[in-house]
Amino acid sequence: MHGVGVQLPVLGLLVWSLIAATTYHLHAAYGWVMFVSLFFWILTLLFFVTYLLQLHQKFYMIPWPLVLMIYNAVATVLYITAFVTCAAAVQPTSWRQWDYNRRAAASFFACVTMITYGVSTFFSFRAWKGLGSNAATSQVTDHA
Repeated sequence: MHGVGVQLPVLGLLVWSLIAATTYHLHAAYGWVMFVSLFFWILTLLFFVTYLLQLHQKFYMIPWPLVLMIYNAVATVLYITAFVTCAAAVQPTSWRQWDYNRRAAASFFACVTMITYGVSTFFSFRAWKGLGSNAATSQVTDHA
């Protein structure tokens, strides 16, 4: 995973833990936000551990750059819906002020997570297309 991918488990954790700390079960909209944030948090952790332990090298037949690009693109789209849902459901006139603060913070972090998944999609696309090489690696030739 690219440098951006390291922050994703932390950001996803912030989103679902902030929502979980409220009375989200009273509002159906937050069920969707919880599903998206928890689902992608778990999958991102699995991808992170896979790359951390270099297990992706053992499964070389899987096109990992393509898989990560599709995963990040789907996560971006679903996080857009989660962010919009979360932000629209925040009501400043809530009778529980701490719920308002946590939901507003969850909306903010859902937006940051959405942007981060979008950036990861961009870098995954570049890796998939082979555009991620730098001048040093592009000068290497196979003269054996």
